[in-house]
Amino acid sequence: MIIVDTALRRREEQNRPIRVGMVGAGFMGRGLALHIVRSVPGLRLAAIANRSPATAERVCSEAGVQPVRADTVAGVEAAVAAGRTAVTEDAFTLLAAEGIDCLVDVTGAVEFGARITVAAIERGLPVVTMNAELDGTIGPLLAHRARKAGVVLTGADGDQPGVQGNLLRFVRGLGVKPLVAGNVKGLQDEYRTPATQRGFAERWGQNVHMVTSFADGTKVSFEQAIVANAHGFTVGRRGMYGREHGGHVDELTDVYDLDELRELGGVVDYVVGARPGPGVYVIGTHDDPRQRHYLELYKLGKGPLYSFYTPYHLCHFEVPHTIARAVDFADAALTPPAGPRVDVVATAKRDLKVGGIVDGLGGYDTYGVAETHAATRALGLLPMGVAEGCVLLRDVSKDAVLTYDDVRLPPGRLIDELRGEQNDLFPA
Repeated sequence: MIIVDTALRRREEQNRPIRVGMVGAGFMGRGLALHIVRSVPGLRLAAIANRSPATAERVCSEAGVQPVRADTVAGVEAAVAAGRTAVTEDAFTLLAAEGIDCLVDVTGAVEFGARITVAAIERGLPVVTMNAELDGTIGPLLAHRARKAGVVLTGADGDQPGVQGNLLRFVRGLGVKPLVAGNVKGLQDEYRTPATQRGFAERWGQNVHMVTSFADGTKVSFEQAIVANAHGFTVGRRGMYGREHGGHVDELTDVYDLDELRELGGVVDYVVGARPGPGVYVIGTHDDPRQRHYLELYKLGKGPLYSFYTPYHLCHFEVPHTIARAVDFADAALTPPAGPRVDVVATAKRDLKVGGIVDGLGGYDTYGVAETHAATRALGLLPMGVAEGCVLLRDVSKDAVLTYDDVRLPPGRLIDELRGEQNDLFPA
Protein backbone atom coordinates (compact mmCIF):
# COMPACT_ATOMS: atom_id res chain seq x y z
CA MET A 1 0.00 0.00 0.00
CA ILE A 2 1.81 3.06 -1.28
CA ILE A 3 0.40 5.70 1.11
CA VAL A 4 0.61 3.34 4.09
CA ASP A 5 4.34 2.72 3.81
CA THR A 6 4.97 6.47 3.74
CA ALA A 7 2.80 6.97 6.82
CA LEU A 8 4.62 4.22 8.71
CA ARG A 9 8.04 5.62 7.81
CA ARG A 10 6.92 9.02 9.06
CA ARG A 11 5.86 7.48 12.35
CA GLU A 12 9.25 5.77 12.66
CA GLU A 13 11.07 9.04 11.98
CA GLN A 14 8.95 10.82 14.60
CA ASN A 15 9.40 8.01 17.14
CA ARG A 16 5.66 7.53 17.60
CA PRO A 17 4.99 3.97 16.44
CA ILE A 18 1.54 2.41 16.43
CA ARG A 19 1.48 0.25 19.56
CA VAL A 20 -0.10 -3.06 18.71
CA GLY A 21 -1.83 -5.35 21.19
CA MET A 22 -2.18 -8.91 19.91
CA VAL A 23 -4.48 -11.59 21.31
CA GLY A 24 -3.38 -15.09 20.37
CA ALA A 25 0.10 -16.54 19.95
CA GLY A 26 -0.45 -19.46 17.62
CA PHE A 27 0.97 -20.11 14.17
CA MET A 28 -0.26 -16.86 12.64
CA GLY A 29 0.54 -14.82 15.73
CA ARG A 30 4.13 -16.07 15.68
CA GLY A 31 4.57 -14.92 12.10
CA LEU A 32 2.96 -11.54 12.73
CA ALA A 33 5.05 -10.83 15.81
CA LEU A 34 8.24 -11.70 13.97
CA HIS A 35 7.26 -9.50 11.03
CA ILE A 36 6.33 -6.46 13.14
CA VAL A 37 9.50 -6.61 15.21
CA ARG A 38 11.97 -7.33 12.43
CA SER A 39 10.55 -5.74 9.30
CA VAL A 40 7.96 -3.01 9.84
CA PRO A 41 9.01 0.53 10.71
CA GLY A 42 6.39 2.57 12.50
CA LEU A 43 4.82 -0.36 14.38
CA ARG A 44 5.69 -1.74 17.79
CA LEU A 45 4.55 -4.99 19.35
CA ALA A 46 3.37 -3.53 22.64
CA ALA A 47 1.61 -6.50 24.24
CA ILE A 48 0.53 -10.09 23.68
CA ALA A 49 -2.27 -11.84 25.53
CA ASN A 50 -2.40 -15.61 25.40
CA ARG A 51 -3.91 -18.21 27.72
CA SER A 52 -0.44 -19.75 27.93
CA PRO A 53 1.96 -16.88 28.75
CA ALA A 54 4.93 -19.15 28.14
CA THR A 55 3.84 -19.52 24.52
CA ALA A 56 3.59 -15.73 24.14
CA GLU A 57 7.01 -15.33 25.73
CA ARG A 58 8.45 -17.81 23.25
CA VAL A 59 6.90 -15.82 20.39
CA CYS A 60 8.63 -12.69 21.71
CA SER A 61 11.95 -14.47 22.06
CA GLU A 62 11.74 -15.83 18.51
CA ALA A 63 11.11 -12.28 17.30
CA GLY A 64 14.13 -11.00 19.21
CA VAL A 65 12.48 -9.04 22.02
CA GLN A 66 12.70 -9.66 25.76
CA PRO A 67 9.11 -9.76 27.10
CA VAL A 68 7.88 -8.43 30.42
CA ARG A 69 5.38 -10.61 32.27
CA ALA A 70 2.47 -8.43 33.40
CA ASP A 71 -0.47 -9.75 35.40
CA THR A 72 -2.13 -6.39 36.11
CA VAL A 73 -3.31 -3.42 34.08
CA ALA A 74 -0.67 -1.27 35.75
CA GLY A 75 1.98 -3.81 34.82
CA VAL A 76 0.98 -3.79 31.16
CA GLU A 77 0.90 0.02 31.14
CA ALA A 78 4.35 0.25 32.72
CA ALA A 79 5.85 -2.16 30.18
CA VAL A 80 4.27 -0.34 27.23
CA ALA A 81 5.40 3.06 28.54
CA ALA A 82 8.95 1.73 28.86
CA GLY A 83 8.94 0.51 25.26
CA ARG A 84 8.89 -3.15 26.27
CA THR A 85 6.53 -5.93 25.12
CA ALA A 86 4.11 -6.99 27.83
CA VAL A 87 2.90 -10.57 28.05
CA THR A 88 -0.25 -11.48 29.95
CA GLU A 89 -2.58 -14.45 30.11
CA ASP A 90 -5.63 -12.18 30.45
CA ALA A 91 -6.76 -10.47 27.26
CA PHE A 92 -9.03 -8.16 29.22
CA THR A 93 -6.07 -6.89 31.23
CA LEU A 94 -4.44 -5.96 27.93
CA LEU A 95 -7.61 -4.29 26.71
CA ALA A 96 -7.99 -2.20 29.85
CA ALA A 97 -4.43 -0.83 29.66
CA GLU A 98 -3.60 2.63 28.38
CA GLY A 99 -1.06 2.89 25.60
CA ILE A 100 -2.44 0.35 23.12
CA ASP A 101 -3.38 1.88 19.76
CA CYS A 102 -4.87 -1.14 17.97
CA LEU A 103 -6.00 -4.67 18.81
CA VAL A 104 -5.29 -7.62 16.49
CA ASP A 105 -7.41 -10.74 17.07
CA VAL A 106 -5.43 -13.79 15.97
CA THR A 107 -7.46 -16.34 17.93
CA GLY A 108 -9.92 -17.91 15.46
CA ALA A 109 -12.20 -18.60 18.45
CA VAL A 110 -15.82 -17.49 18.07
CA GLU A 111 -17.04 -17.10 21.67
CA PHE A 112 -13.79 -15.73 23.06
CA GLY A 113 -13.27 -13.60 19.97
CA ALA A 114 -16.71 -12.08 20.49
CA ARG A 115 -15.88 -11.15 24.06
CA ILE A 116 -12.58 -9.47 23.29
CA THR A 117 -13.93 -7.66 20.23
CA VAL A 118 -16.88 -6.26 22.16
CA ALA A 119 -14.54 -5.16 24.94
CA ALA A 120 -12.12 -3.53 22.51
CA ILE A 121 -14.91 -1.60 20.79
CA GLU A 122 -16.24 -0.43 24.14
CA ARG A 123 -12.70 0.62 25.03
CA GLY A 124 -12.53 2.67 21.81
CA LEU A 125 -9.79 0.63 20.14
CA PRO A 126 -9.58 -0.07 16.41
CA VAL A 127 -9.76 -3.82 15.83
CA VAL A 128 -8.05 -5.79 13.06
CA THR A 129 -9.57 -9.25 13.06
CA MET A 130 -8.10 -12.37 11.52
CA ASN A 131 -11.11 -14.20 12.93
CA ALA A 132 -13.26 -14.89 9.86
CA GLU A 133 -15.38 -17.34 11.85
CA LEU A 134 -16.49 -14.59 14.21
CA ASP A 135 -16.89 -12.07 11.40
CA GLY A 136 -19.06 -14.47 9.40
CA THR A 137 -21.33 -15.05 12.40
CA ILE A 138 -21.89 -11.57 13.88
CA GLY A 139 -19.65 -9.27 11.83
CA PRO A 140 -22.45 -6.89 10.76
CA LEU A 141 -23.47 -6.31 14.39
CA LEU A 142 -19.88 -5.78 15.54
CA ALA A 143 -19.25 -3.37 12.66
CA HIS A 144 -22.43 -1.48 13.61
CA ARG A 145 -21.21 -1.20 17.19
CA ALA A 146 -17.79 -0.06 16.02
CA ARG A 147 -19.29 2.69 13.86
CA LYS A 148 -21.36 3.92 16.81
CA ALA A 149 -18.20 3.97 18.93
CA GLY A 150 -16.28 5.85 16.25
CA VAL A 151 -13.67 3.13 15.70
CA VAL A 152 -12.72 0.85 12.82
CA LEU A 153 -13.39 -2.89 12.81
CA THR A 154 -11.75 -4.52 9.82
CA GLY A 155 -10.71 -7.80 8.33
CA ALA A 156 -7.05 -8.13 7.46
CA ASP A 157 -5.07 -7.57 4.29
CA GLY A 158 -3.27 -10.79 3.44
CA ASP A 159 -6.16 -13.07 4.28
CA GLN A 160 -7.97 -13.86 1.05
CA PRO A 161 -11.08 -11.83 1.98
CA GLY A 162 -8.98 -8.72 2.55
CA VAL A 163 -7.12 -9.26 -0.71
CA GLN A 164 -10.47 -9.58 -2.49
CA GLY A 165 -11.62 -6.39 -0.80
CA ASN A 166 -8.58 -4.51 -2.12
CA LEU A 167 -9.08 -5.94 -5.60
CA LEU A 168 -12.79 -5.09 -5.62
CA ARG A 169 -12.01 -1.48 -4.76
CA PHE A 170 -9.36 -1.36 -7.49
CA VAL A 171 -11.75 -2.78 -10.10
CA ARG A 172 -14.52 -0.37 -9.15
CA GLY A 173 -12.00 2.45 -9.47
CA LEU A 174 -11.54 1.46 -13.12
CA GLY A 175 -15.24 1.95 -13.77
CA VAL A 176 -15.74 -1.82 -14.06
CA LYS A 177 -18.73 -3.28 -12.23
CA PRO A 178 -17.62 -6.31 -10.19
CA LEU A 179 -19.97 -9.28 -10.47
CA VAL A 180 -17.89 -12.13 -9.00
CA ALA A 181 -15.43 -12.16 -6.11
CA GLY A 182 -13.63 -15.47 -6.03
CA ASN A 183 -11.19 -17.50 -3.98
CA VAL A 184 -8.75 -19.99 -5.52
CA LYS A 185 -8.48 -23.26 -3.58
CA GLY A 186 -6.22 -26.25 -4.02
CA LEU A 187 -8.43 -28.75 -2.20
CA GLN A 188 -12.09 -29.15 -1.27
CA ASP A 189 -13.31 -32.30 0.49
CA GLU A 190 -16.14 -31.84 2.95
CA TYR A 191 -15.36 -35.10 4.74
CA ARG A 192 -11.81 -34.34 5.79
CA THR A 193 -11.23 -34.68 9.55
CA PRO A 194 -8.42 -34.04 12.04
CA ALA A 195 -7.38 -37.64 11.47
CA THR A 196 -6.81 -37.08 7.74
CA GLN A 197 -5.13 -33.68 8.19
CA ARG A 198 -2.88 -34.36 11.17
CA GLY A 199 0.23 -35.05 9.10
CA PHE A 200 -0.06 -31.80 7.17
CA ALA A 201 -0.71 -29.83 10.37
CA GLU A 202 2.30 -31.32 12.11
CA ARG A 203 4.55 -30.66 9.13
CA TRP A 204 3.76 -26.95 9.14
CA GLY A 205 3.29 -26.47 12.88
CA GLN A 206 -0.38 -25.53 12.53
CA ASN A 207 -3.49 -26.30 14.54
CA VAL A 208 -5.03 -29.47 13.12
CA HIS A 209 -8.60 -28.21 13.50
CA MET A 210 -7.80 -25.03 11.61
CA VAL A 211 -6.14 -27.06 8.86
CA THR A 212 -9.21 -29.31 8.68
CA SER A 213 -11.52 -26.30 8.37
CA PHE A 214 -9.55 -25.26 5.28
CA ALA A 215 -9.76 -28.72 3.73
CA ASP A 216 -13.46 -29.34 4.42
CA GLY A 217 -14.61 -26.02 2.97
CA THR A 218 -15.66 -24.33 6.20
CA LYS A 219 -12.96 -21.71 6.01
CA VAL A 220 -13.63 -20.72 2.40
CA SER A 221 -17.33 -20.47 3.24
CA PHE A 222 -16.61 -18.04 6.07
CA GLU A 223 -14.14 -16.10 3.97
CA GLN A 224 -16.54 -15.65 1.09
CA ALA A 225 -19.44 -14.84 3.42
CA ILE A 226 -17.58 -11.89 4.88
CA VAL A 227 -16.66 -10.64 1.41
CA ALA A 228 -20.34 -10.86 0.44
CA ASN A 229 -21.40 -8.99 3.57
CA ALA A 230 -18.81 -6.28 3.03
CA HIS A 231 -19.61 -5.71 -0.66
CA GLY A 232 -23.32 -6.49 -1.00
CA PHE A 233 -22.94 -9.77 -2.87
CA THR A 234 -24.79 -13.07 -2.48
CA VAL A 235 -24.29 -16.73 -3.43
CA GLY A 236 -25.53 -18.26 -6.65
CA ARG A 237 -26.64 -21.35 -4.74
CA ARG A 238 -26.11 -22.94 -1.35
CA GLY A 239 -22.41 -23.77 -1.08
CA MET A 240 -21.51 -21.41 -3.98
CA TYR A 241 -20.77 -22.78 -7.45
CA GLY A 242 -17.42 -24.20 -6.37
CA ARG A 243 -16.30 -25.47 -9.75
CA GLU A 244 -13.13 -27.39 -10.49
CA HIS A 245 -11.02 -25.65 -13.13
CA GLY A 246 -7.46 -26.62 -14.05
CA GLY A 247 -6.80 -23.63 -16.28
CA HIS A 248 -6.09 -19.96 -15.64
CA VAL A 249 -8.60 -17.80 -13.75
CA ASP A 250 -8.90 -15.61 -16.86
CA GLU A 251 -10.77 -18.50 -18.51
CA LEU A 252 -13.54 -18.22 -15.93
CA THR A 253 -15.02 -15.32 -17.89
CA ASP A 254 -16.50 -18.01 -20.18
CA VAL A 255 -18.00 -19.97 -17.27
CA TYR A 256 -20.25 -17.37 -15.63
CA ASP A 257 -23.53 -16.16 -17.11
CA LEU A 258 -23.64 -12.37 -17.32
CA ASP A 259 -27.42 -12.11 -17.14
CA GLU A 260 -27.56 -14.35 -14.06
CA LEU A 261 -24.83 -12.34 -12.35
CA ARG A 262 -26.62 -9.08 -13.10
CA GLU A 263 -29.88 -10.45 -11.74
CA LEU A 264 -28.19 -11.59 -8.52
CA GLY A 265 -26.29 -8.32 -8.18
CA GLY A 266 -22.93 -10.05 -7.83
CA VAL A 267 -21.84 -13.30 -6.20
CA VAL A 268 -19.02 -14.70 -4.13
CA ASP A 269 -17.56 -18.00 -5.26
CA TYR A 270 -14.51 -20.22 -5.21
CA VAL A 271 -12.74 -22.41 -7.74
CA VAL A 272 -10.61 -25.50 -7.11
CA GLY A 273 -7.34 -26.02 -8.94
CA ALA A 274 -7.16 -22.85 -11.02
CA ARG A 275 -3.96 -20.96 -11.72
CA PRO A 276 -2.49 -18.85 -10.27
CA GLY A 277 -3.19 -20.21 -6.83
CA PRO A 278 -3.73 -19.63 -4.02
CA GLY A 279 -4.83 -16.19 -5.10
CA VAL A 280 -8.13 -14.41 -5.62
CA TYR A 281 -10.03 -13.11 -8.61
CA VAL A 282 -12.69 -10.57 -9.49
CA ILE A 283 -14.78 -10.75 -12.64
CA GLY A 284 -16.65 -7.69 -13.81
CA THR A 285 -18.19 -5.93 -16.76
CA HIS A 286 -18.17 -2.46 -18.28
CA ASP A 287 -21.30 -0.91 -19.72
CA ASP A 288 -19.59 1.61 -22.01
CA PRO A 289 -18.73 0.11 -25.43
CA ARG A 290 -16.05 2.76 -25.95
CA GLN A 291 -14.27 1.66 -22.78
CA ARG A 292 -14.69 -1.99 -23.75
CA HIS A 293 -12.70 -1.11 -26.87
CA TYR A 294 -9.85 0.11 -24.66
CA LEU A 295 -10.04 -2.94 -22.39
CA GLU A 296 -9.64 -5.20 -25.42
CA LEU A 297 -6.66 -3.14 -26.56
CA TYR A 298 -5.14 -3.60 -23.09
CA LYS A 299 -5.40 -7.39 -23.51
CA LEU A 300 -8.34 -8.04 -21.20
CA GLY A 301 -10.35 -9.70 -23.96
CA LYS A 302 -13.50 -8.86 -25.88
CA GLY A 303 -15.77 -8.98 -22.86
CA PRO A 304 -18.46 -8.64 -21.76
CA LEU A 305 -16.78 -10.14 -18.67
CA TYR A 306 -13.24 -9.21 -17.68
CA SER A 307 -10.91 -10.98 -15.26
CA PHE A 308 -8.70 -9.40 -12.61
CA TYR A 309 -6.66 -11.36 -10.12
CA THR A 310 -4.04 -11.26 -7.40
CA PRO A 311 -1.84 -14.36 -7.63
CA TYR A 312 -1.07 -14.72 -3.92
CA HIS A 313 -2.24 -13.89 -0.42
CA LEU A 314 0.50 -13.41 2.12
CA CYS A 315 -1.47 -13.58 5.36
CA HIS A 316 0.46 -12.02 8.27
CA PHE A 317 2.91 -10.18 5.99
CA GLU A 318 0.15 -7.79 4.93
CA VAL A 319 -1.54 -7.27 8.30
CA PRO A 320 0.59 -4.19 9.16
CA HIS A 321 -0.98 -2.43 6.15
CA THR A 322 -4.39 -2.99 7.72
CA ILE A 323 -3.26 -1.71 11.11
CA ALA A 324 -1.95 1.51 9.60
CA ARG A 325 -5.04 1.97 7.44
CA ALA A 326 -7.29 1.58 10.48
CA VAL A 327 -5.31 3.78 12.87
CA ASP A 328 -4.03 6.54 10.59
CA PHE A 329 -6.72 6.68 7.92
CA ALA A 330 -9.86 5.19 9.56
CA ASP A 331 -10.02 2.96 6.50
CA ALA A 332 -11.19 -0.65 6.69
CA ALA A 333 -9.81 -3.30 4.38
CA LEU A 334 -13.04 -5.25 4.80
CA THR A 335 -16.08 -4.45 6.94
CA PRO A 336 -19.83 -4.93 6.49
CA PRO A 337 -21.61 -1.59 6.01
CA ALA A 338 -25.07 -2.95 6.75
CA GLY A 339 -26.88 -6.20 7.51
CA PRO A 340 -25.74 -9.72 6.58
CA ARG A 341 -26.17 -11.03 3.06
CA VAL A 342 -24.58 -14.48 3.43
CA ASP A 343 -24.27 -16.85 6.40
CA VAL A 344 -22.32 -20.05 6.97
CA VAL A 345 -24.57 -22.89 8.09
CA ALA A 346 -23.60 -26.10 9.89
CA THR A 347 -23.90 -29.25 7.78
CA ALA A 348 -23.52 -32.81 9.05
CA LYS A 349 -20.20 -34.38 8.07
CA ARG A 350 -21.51 -37.78 9.18
CA ASP A 351 -24.75 -39.17 10.60
CA LEU A 352 -25.28 -37.41 13.92
CA LYS A 353 -27.20 -39.06 16.74
CA VAL A 354 -29.61 -37.61 19.29
CA GLY A 355 -27.86 -36.74 22.55
CA GLY A 356 -24.51 -36.07 20.90
CA ILE A 357 -22.62 -32.83 21.45
CA VAL A 358 -21.52 -31.10 18.25
CA ASP A 359 -17.76 -30.65 18.13
CA GLY A 360 -15.97 -27.54 16.93
CA LEU A 361 -14.83 -26.05 13.65
CA GLY A 362 -12.60 -28.38 11.70
CA GLY A 363 -13.82 -31.39 13.64
CA TYR A 364 -15.53 -34.67 12.91
CA ASP A 365 -19.19 -33.63 13.03
CA THR A 366 -19.89 -30.66 10.77
CA TYR A 367 -18.64 -28.56 7.89
CA GLY A 368 -19.83 -25.10 6.95
CA VAL A 369 -21.48 -24.02 3.69
CA ALA A 370 -22.39 -20.54 2.52
CA GLU A 371 -26.11 -19.78 2.28
CA THR A 372 -28.11 -16.60 1.78
CA HIS A 373 -29.04 -14.86 4.99
CA ALA A 374 -32.66 -14.78 3.87
CA ALA A 375 -32.76 -18.58 3.55
CA THR A 376 -30.91 -19.02 6.83
CA ARG A 377 -33.50 -16.97 8.68
CA ALA A 378 -36.53 -18.35 6.85
CA LEU A 379 -35.54 -21.99 7.42
CA GLY A 380 -34.12 -21.56 10.92
CA LEU A 381 -30.73 -22.91 9.84
CA LEU A 382 -28.01 -23.22 12.47
CA PRO A 383 -25.03 -20.92 11.87
CA MET A 384 -21.71 -22.74 11.93
CA GLY A 385 -20.34 -20.19 14.37
CA VAL A 386 -22.82 -21.23 17.08
CA ALA A 387 -22.88 -24.98 16.42
CA GLU A 388 -20.03 -26.00 18.71
CA GLY A 389 -21.27 -27.42 22.00
CA CYS A 390 -24.89 -27.75 20.91
CA VAL A 391 -26.71 -30.88 22.11
CA LEU A 392 -28.58 -32.81 19.42
CA LEU A 393 -32.28 -33.21 20.11
CA ARG A 394 -32.77 -35.62 17.21
CA ASP A 395 -30.81 -37.55 14.62
CA VAL A 396 -29.40 -35.59 11.68
CA SER A 397 -28.41 -37.35 8.47
CA LYS A 398 -25.06 -36.86 6.76
CA ASP A 399 -25.01 -33.75 4.53
CA ALA A 400 -28.20 -32.34 6.06
CA VAL A 401 -28.02 -28.74 7.26
CA LEU A 402 -28.70 -28.47 10.99
CA THR A 403 -31.49 -26.21 12.23
CA TYR A 404 -32.09 -24.51 15.54
CA ASP A 405 -34.88 -27.03 16.10
CA ASP A 406 -32.35 -29.87 15.93
CA VAL A 407 -30.29 -28.68 18.90
CA ARG A 408 -30.24 -27.22 22.37
CA LEU A 409 -27.84 -24.30 22.68
CA PRO A 410 -25.31 -24.21 25.54
CA PRO A 411 -26.43 -21.78 28.24
CA GLY A 412 -24.93 -18.38 28.87
CA ARG A 413 -23.00 -17.79 25.65
CA LEU A 414 -22.38 -14.24 24.44
CA ILE A 415 -22.33 -15.36 20.80
CA ASP A 416 -25.99 -16.44 20.97
CA GLU A 417 -26.97 -13.17 22.61
CA LEU A 418 -25.16 -11.16 19.94
CA ARG A 419 -26.58 -13.27 17.11
CA GLY A 420 -30.06 -12.52 18.45
CA GLU A 421 -29.23 -8.83 18.67
CA GLN A 422 -28.00 -8.89 15.07
CA ASN A 423 -31.22 -10.55 13.91
CA ASP A 424 -33.26 -7.88 15.68
CA LEU A 425 -31.14 -5.06 14.28
CA PHE A 426 -31.23 -6.34 10.70
CA PRO A 427 -34.60 -8.03 9.96
CA ALA A 428 -34.40 -10.58 7.17
